[in-house]
Amino acid sequence: MQSRVGNMPKRSLSEQLDQHVDAIMAHRDAEIPQAGPGIAPLLRIAAGLRDLPRREFKANLMADLQRRGSMATKASAVPVSGPEEKAAKTDQPVREGFRTITPYIVTNEPDELVTFMKQVFGAEERFRAVGSAGGYHIEVKLGDSMLMIGGGREWRGKPMPTAIHVYVEDADAAYHRAIEAGANSIHPPVDQPYGDREGSVRDLSGNDWYIGTHQSGHYIPEGLTNLQPYLHPKGAAQMIDFFVRAFRAEELGRHQTPDGTIHHTTVRIGSSTLEMGEAHGEFQPRPAMFYMHVPDVDEFYKRAVAAGAVASGPPTDQPYGARVGSVKDPMGNDWYISTPIKGFKG
Repeated sequence: MQSRVGNMPKRSLSEQLDQHVDAIMAHRDAEIPQAGPGIAPLLRIAAGLRDLPRREFKANLMADLQRRGSMATKASAVPVSGPEEKAAKTDQPVREGFRTITPYIVTNEPDELVTFMKQVFGAEERFRAVGSAGGYHIEVKLGDSMLMIGGGREWRGKPMPTAIHVYVEDADAAYHRAIEAGANSIHPPVDQPYGDREGSVRDLSGNDWYIGTHQSGHYIPEGLTNLQPYLHPKGAAQMIDFFVRAFRAEELGRHQTPDGTIHHTTVRIGSSTLEMGEAHGEFQPRPAMFYMHVPDVDEFYKRAVAAGAVASGPPTDQPYGARVGSVKDPMGNDWYISTPIKGFKG
């Protein structure tokens, strides 16, 4: 056995991990395979996840997979400030392509949605897992950003379609690819007064995609990423105030009418940007789900509740090495807030 392994190409930690996790998820009673210290703790997590109830699957799997990637890539540490809590925090993991906030789309058709994203935007599926309750967790790279997708036909939860603003090199070409892939047109590409050429579509899962190309300089406006979640709250000003008080957001620019109606604004939270405009016409509130990594989950959880969020899960040390809490903001969006636990050995 040793000599055969010695003659085989050495596999990366990620490749070894994927193989073992597939085996654990496929066989409910499978024993945890022996592995090196770099991935052994993650295999114990996978074994626990296969028995999780439906209600807990999304939150626990999201936080686990964030940690999985950070350990496999041996990300660098970033200094953290803030008060000491019961479980001290440090070492903020950085995964390639991920930012402070990652949108999480829940759909009954995850395969179809991934296929749509590949055909229209050249997206790349990076990871996929299936829980014992039949729910999917899929991670997809789209341009320089990441999206998470959950749900599935066997999963009994409620779909949560959302709106995403995507910058591409050629908005017209991407719009026509979307129509060919089965999306319904909201409006064809037109030149907008703010310097973008933009069209929009609704995919078969009910997600709205605002497809734009900035026409001056780079196709992505300076200071933005290629992908921004787009919110349509009733009371955009109040929503901005919540983000400022809860998540230390910074508003980058606001366009509003004399009566104070906000047509568009961009908000920066950590390394991420979100966009929003007051609900109007067919563009009504669509509660979404987000995963957010912060330096101190207890602090941000308390800030969010004080700012008006509803507590849905207080910060708790999880067996996979993260302290995770969850809240529902005033618009009904779910936020899963996570910080790694200092000194976690697995």
